[in-house]
Amino acid sequence: MATKLRLQRHGRKRRPFYYIVVADARSPRDGRFIERIGTYDPVHVPAQIDLDVNKSIEWLNKGAQPTKTVRAILKYKGAMYMKHLLRGVSKGAFAMEEAERLFQEWTVDHESKISDAGRKAKNSQANAREAQIQKVKEEREAAAKAAAQAEAEAKAAQEAAEAAAKVEAEAPAAAAAAEESPVAEADSNPAAEPTEEA
Repeated sequence: MATKLRLQRHGRKRRPFYYIVVADARSPRDGRFIERIGTYDPVHVPAQIDLDVNKSIEWLNKGAQPTKTVRAILKYKGAMYMKHLLRGVSKGAFAMEEAERLFQEWTVDHESKISDAGRKAKNSQANAREAQIQKVKEEREAAAKAAAQAEAEAKAAQEAAEAAAKVEAEAPAAAAAAEESPVAEADSNPAAEPTEEA
């Protein structure tokens, strides 16, 4: 019987929740299984994984084949590395105490990397949020400046139009005054006429 380590889906629509199970390869995805060795909840950020590492190593040593996702989960939790170390112990490369020490070092290093990645993700999210807020502020300031400039231009154009209308209104009166002024000048200068007669 070919056994597989795979995910069994539970949960409602758009809210998946998975059991990590050991099952016969011929059984359906959500059907019968031999043993449940953990859970995987991808909805939370970061994803919540609960895995029995010893049972997973035991099943891997028996020949169970993990799917791609389960293999990634096993690597993330250190099960694949522990299996590798136990193989070295069985071949006599080093003692069990050395394998446990190496696994503890890996665990500490892995947890520090995860915490650093989480901190970087939070910082990058905060920086992205700040940049977005700054961008919105700049856009609003630019829009306010453009509106003020457009308002000033509209006001200047209105004043120019009013001045032009005033000039046009005064132009006929000035023309009428100009027409009347030569006649008045001729009447007011009687000395010019006798000189022409003489």
